[in-house]
Amino acid sequence: MDICTGGQLLFHILQQRRLTENMAKFYLSEILLGFKYLHERDIVFRDLKPENIMIDMEGHIRIVDFGLAKFLGEGELSYSVCGSPEYLSPEMLRLGQGHDQRVDIYSLGVLLFEMLTGLPPFYSEDQHEMFNSVVNSELALDQPYLSEQVKNLLFNLL
Repeated sequence: MDICTGGQLLFHILQQRRLTENMAKFYLSEILLGFKYLHERDIVFRDLKPENIMIDMEGHIRIVDFGLAKFLGEGELSYSVCGSPEYLSPEMLRLGQGHDQRVDIYSLGVLLFEMLTGLPPFYSEDQHEMFNSVVNSELALDQPYLSEQVKNLLFNLL
């Protein structure tokens, strides 16, 4: 792997508190291309979070830490609950339902929300409360600085 002198995406989110829509769009586009590559090869990543996105010397992203990645063929489901609590999808939290590559799309929505607001969408220090919100609550998109296009994208990803 190339040296990633830009560090983790998390560093940039914490440093700037929230990224501009243009910066978030750039990073999201590159991550989406990476997921497209993985999904075409029947791999689900399952651990997207700012700590697993590195930025190389030219400002491009590198997805790292494939420890939770899994091969899932078309129509195949996984029933394991894994990943970072703030990024777990409703499918993972509903035990016995199973999940597929769509959990990566959900996590893209969580990451986009975090890049633009500074926190994941259903964040709570109480993990039980957070999981309940992921499964049962409506997404709150009342941030006035978010464009309608971004709000629409977040709604559809999440």
